[in-house]
Amino acid sequence: MRIRHANDNTEEVLKTIVETMLDSKAKEVTSLDMRDLHSAVTDYFVICHAQSKTQVNAIAEKIIDNVRNKLHVHVYHEEGFENSEWILLDYIDIVVHIFLEPKRNFYQIEELWADAEKHIYED
Repeated sequence: MRIRHANDNTEEVLKTIVETMLDSKAKEVTSLDMRDLHSAVTDYFVICHAQSKTQVNAIAEKIIDNVRNKLHVHVYHEEGFENSEWILLDYIDIVVHIFLEPKRNFYQIEELWADAEKHIYED
């Protein structure tokens, strides 16, 4: 069973994820604050893209390592490592989406959740 608010340090996890993306040269790092949306299953989406499958994979691995090593928080579920075109990391309160650029353009997650408060971070 999925339990929301699994961590009391959600903001620290969010900060670590964003910093890791930026340090890893991810493009268009964006967070969506979903807390005020009735239908949302998480508090935040964090989205970015990269230019190659190798970089998509590297960003995901670095996020997993940094969040675990710095905050002792483990990823609840992960998927997409098989083809590294869209890797999803589920931290329950935060769901991370790391796309290959054409996949991000195709799925347009930010548009699906347009009612969420959006924050774009500088590359």
